[in-house]
Amino acid sequence: MKWESGRRSERVDDRRGGTAKAALGGGGILMVLGLAGVVWLLGGDPTAVLQVATEQAQQGGAPAGGARGADEDALADFVSVVLADTEDVWSGQLGGRYQPPTLVLFTDRVQSACGIQGAATGPFYCPGDHKAYIDLGFYRTLRDRLGAPGDFAQAYVLAHEVGHHIQNVTGLSGRVDALQAQRPDQANALSVRQELMADCYAGVWAHHSALEMEPGDVEEGLRAAAAIGDDTLQARSGRVSPESFTHGTSEQRMQWLTKGMKTGDPAQCDTFADVAGLR
Repeated sequence: MKWESGRRSERVDDRRGGTAKAALGGGGILMVLGLAGVVWLLGGDPTAVLQVATEQAQQGGAPAGGARGADEDALADFVSVVLADTEDVWSGQLGGRYQPPTLVLFTDRVQSACGIQGAATGPFYCPGDHKAYIDLGFYRTLRDRLGAPGDFAQAYVLAHEVGHHIQNVTGLSGRVDALQAQRPDQANALSVRQELMADCYAGVWAHHSALEMEPGDVEEGLRAAAAIGDDTLQARSGRVSPESFTHGTSEQRMQWLTKGMKTGDPAQCDTFADVAGLR
């Protein structure tokens, strides 16, 4: 992708390297003080708790493994451009009702309205605060461990999380949550449909993107979609359990990403068309 001349988004909250400090901000301080109080009531020394918390805060200025490098800063610049492009595309598709999400960049773990999440969770969207979260280290995993390198693969991951934001602002996420609560035995299957819709929305973004695609970009995106299919990821651990799938198979993810890219029509992304009780 040719992205360097693209507009940068103003909705990037860069928290990289500030995990420990963030944990001690606001409610985190109250939690530490509360824990110290419990220790004191039990006859222990509360200063030990406070000392550990202070040391963690002092070490919170840089991510694990040292200060962030130029490569990661360049990647942060890249995702800012992709985010800005999704803002333009979805504002064009949805008009004034579209309020773009904020992208939070973090290291190791992060506090969100969905709770404290670690990097092992992977990129995620939190409907409670309308924010997408990415530890940029995930892109190294995507490249080195999952065999899906390339800037379009990276862009697809972010566009997928923005797809979940679309579901949130259109009210679909809430309806799916309600249906999952009513039908717990179908919760995973409904989750799969929701994830495949987000893949399709990522394809819609790519179809309308103002960023210039280069030869091989589409293949990069499809490799990424295949690499994070439930069946492929579970096969790496040695046991594939279709009943536990929550995101869809590699084939399904590629299929819906392709559909979005080919049609450019969000209406073609309705993975819930045959689900009774959702509308």
